[in-house]
Amino acid sequence: MLEAAGFQVQTEKVVQADLASFIKDKAVVGVLVRSATQITEKELSSSPSLKVIGRAGVGLDNIDLKAAEANGIAVVNTPAASSQSVAELVLAHLFTVSRFLQASNREMPKYGATEFGKLKKGYSKGTELQGKTLGIVGIGRIGQALAKMALGLGMKVVAHDPFISEVGLMFDVHIYGEVHVALTTISLDELLAQSDFISFHVPKPKDGAMVTTSEFDKMKQGVVVINASRGGVIDEDDLLAALESGKVAAAGLDVFENEPSPKAELLNHPRISVTPHIGASTNEAQVRIGIELAEKVIAAIG
Repeated sequence: MLEAAGFQVQTEKVVQADLASFIKDKAVVGVLVRSATQITEKELSSSPSLKVIGRAGVGLDNIDLKAAEANGIAVVNTPAASSQSVAELVLAHLFTVSRFLQASNREMPKYGATEFGKLKKGYSKGTELQGKTLGIVGIGRIGQALAKMALGLGMKVVAHDPFISEVGLMFDVHIYGEVHVALTTISLDELLAQSDFISFHVPKPKDGAMVTTSEFDKMKQGVVVINASRGGVIDEDDLLAALESGKVAAAGLDVFENEPSPKAELLNHPRISVTPHIGASTNEAQVRIGIELAEKVIAAIG
């Protein structure tokens, strides 16, 4: 799409340290990144040719937005393209920890042939999602996609979002036609106290973790927490302590504070389901992201 619009597309890998000089030397007009590459004042002020930064994904915490604005550089992202994929991964983590799939898949190859009965007994106390309360912190596109899935499973959904007071969820049910559900947001403290499961869909905080021991103390005993937003939203040391005390029964993590080198205690914990930051990484999402990003870059530059 970009080449058809007249752009020359450079696809060779450029390391972070060389990015600013590459932009200047090649007179680059646009830079497209995912989450690992940092776009700072150095890159943004490196060349007068630079017109747009495109983020293939939702979060913009790896881009200095103030510096972009000061340099007259547009920043575009793809908030709609990956919502379904991220929401489905959250649901996968919910099922995984509710039925001990992460632990069972580790232990069955080792002990299944000799201790099948013991494993069966140990993992026979799973929990159904139906009838439970799912708290969604951040009810944007991803949160809304997750809410629809959870409602379809028979869960009660509560949500908190400082910028949204109410959302209307529309289901296209083939047999019955369109079904509309109104969801009113509540305070964070109310959500923490009511929820059996909590999923976070918020940007990375700039002034420390959003969820620390103080927030865990407000949650139900035996709560399950899922983070597929950004590492640092949940304080990892406080999460490990909450798991040890039993306040948190289990957790699902797709993101970590120290990517790409997460803490071993998290990766090896028997009650944490882990994935390597793959929320938006499905074949379908990648196609949608590419199309949406190309359209926005073309519109931004002309």
